[in-house]
Amino acid sequence: MPDPRFFEDLGPVTLAELASLTGAELSDADQGQRKVRGVAVLASAQADTVTFLTDKKHAAELAAAKAAAVFVTARDKDFAPPGCVALVTPTPQAAYAAAATRLHRARRYGGPDLIAADAVIEEGVHLAPGVVVGPGAQIGARTEIGANTVIGPGVAIGRDCVIGANVTIGFALLGDRVRILAGARIGEPGFGAAGGAKGVVDIPQLGRVILQDGVTIGANSCIDRGAFDDTVIGENTKIDNLVQIAHNVRVGRNCVMAAHTGISGSVVIGDGAAFGGRAGVADHVKIGDGAQVAAAAGVFRDIPAGETWGGVPGQPIRRWMREVAWLSRSANRKGTDQ
Repeated sequence: MPDPRFFEDLGPVTLAELASLTGAELSDADQGQRKVRGVAVLASAQADTVTFLTDKKHAAELAAAKAAAVFVTARDKDFAPPGCVALVTPTPQAAYAAAATRLHRARRYGGPDLIAADAVIEEGVHLAPGVVVGPGAQIGARTEIGANTVIGPGVAIGRDCVIGANVTIGFALLGDRVRILAGARIGEPGFGAAGGAKGVVDIPQLGRVILQDGVTIGANSCIDRGAFDDTVIGENTKIDNLVQIAHNVRVGRNCVMAAHTGISGSVVIGDGAAFGGRAGVADHVKIGDGAQVAAAAGVFRDIPAGETWGGVPGQPIRRWMREVAWLSRSANRKGTDQ
């Protein structure tokens, strides 16, 4: 279930209501009054949650899940295991999004005071003018918060942190000695969308951001919260200005990322990895410990530990350099068209 510090629970609701809301058809009408409390991805599904299946290659995960119900196409409805009710729809992911919106709501702060009455602020914290601190938020001792920064409900910030001006932090847990420079956005929704009967719909992002001890986030960088799991930045990792980290990304310890690096969703990065400026990584790629990605490289495949890759598409850097040299020689041969 989503973290209650950041999301309100609007359930339970019956499967019949979800079917009506999404236009889905219950595979077993007798189960219409069965209730669910939340949504979950397959790996996290419990007996009181509803999930979805869009690709039969994940049918084994559905069989192992404990979900009360699953949004699924008519073609795949037989993959629903015993005890799991199929909600049949041509757009399972869009139906899941509608169910998530009905069952969970992000907490917001609209109180009259800049500092919520139940916020916990330890000794020696400095709040510059215009800082907003939401209900249930916690700020550790000796932390400095810059002007006009917004700390959302339930956010926990450790001790000896430095947060710049005009930063927004929501749905996040920060360790000690974290530095976030001006204009950074931590915990905004990751990019999740699905095609529905009325067009493209947003998929609610129900995860968190975790910044471990000693992390630095550069100015105007964005760290998206997870779609359901967490986005995690490991201890002592240093991220430059104007970097984008998408939802569900897991970055190891002591990594460095130069400006304009872009990491797509669900990428896993090992300890000590390094990225040159404007490097890009496609979704679900794994980057091994100590790997290096050259500036402006585009990575679409897993990189083994310790290797250095460059180019587009990314490949081991010596191979890429040989290709560049061969192209250069070919272009400069006598008789080559100008």
